[in-house]
Amino acid sequence: MRVGLIVDSACDLPYDFARKHDLFVLPVTAIIDGQTYTDKHCPVRTQEFYQSGLLDKGHEAETEAYTAEQIHDLFMEKIVTEFDVAICETVTRSRSLIFQNATEAMNSVMAHYEGARKAAGQDGKFSMRVIDSKQIFAGQGLLAAHTLKLIEQKLSKNALRHEVETFTDKIYTCVIPRDLHYIRERARRRGDKSVSAFAAFLGKALNIVPVIFGQGAEGKPVVKTRNFDMAVEKVMNYAVARVEAGLLTPYVSLSCGLTWTEIEDLPGLNRLRDACESNGVELLLSQMGITSAIYVGPGSICLALAAEPHTFNDFQ
Repeated sequence: MRVGLIVDSACDLPYDFARKHDLFVLPVTAIIDGQTYTDKHCPVRTQEFYQSGLLDKGHEAETEAYTAEQIHDLFMEKIVTEFDVAICETVTRSRSLIFQNATEAMNSVMAHYEGARKAAGQDGKFSMRVIDSKQIFAGQGLLAAHTLKLIEQKLSKNALRHEVETFTDKIYTCVIPRDLHYIRERARRRGDKSVSAFAAFLGKALNIVPVIFGQGAEGKPVVKTRNFDMAVEKVMNYAVARVEAGLLTPYVSLSCGLTWTEIEDLPGLNRLRDACESNGVELLLSQMGITSAIYVGPGSICLALAAEPHTFNDFQ
């Protein structure tokens, strides 16, 4: 049984890791200053965006999910003929239309896949499931890495789906937004009122940098610091302590909306590397993708890990 894993462009993972495991990336359309780009998680294109400044403030940037028709065509061309079972994990449905459109596409594919498989000389049935990851960015990356580990265990398709869906509620995410005003403006355009104008003003006026923490995409500010480096230190301290206490999957996912030089200079990063190495945990360190950077703002950081129920302050 050939099992394929599909993620979307909001899923942050190291490029080499994704390529090694043959992940299929469902593109997202980025619209910046009226120009349309397709985010396929190409590291060269991502680096060009950071260097060009197109992701900085002052540029009108939005993202659009592929339509159900576009996703259907990709599934029929790339997935149906390559795999017997496919799992598509999308960014949380509360923040994007990708889950809805991918589900529509899946239903259409399941009604029409036989001809494509026959033409490709493939025998047997094809099955597919679209799963709401309930995650964003590094959280999606962590779920994908864990799913690949489950696939290697050769579980039945029903057991695999159950394990993945159950695991989504065990992922904890920390986000450090570089600019609350940027997030509020992006949220306002989407009709998302979760970031108030007051919070954005407070962050801008007093240079307050919060750490937003929670399960999946539903986080709340747990720490307010005076600068970005202090916030990073808090998150690194949390991650190191949590790694040493034990995780539910041997991965920590960290995506950064920074250049690689800036990433390597992050305070506490080497301590986290050492803690992961000492505890048999793989640090999935990546540059935040175009889609993620547009959503949360350039310069931001997202860290995710899976653990038993806890609070951020338990590990400070």
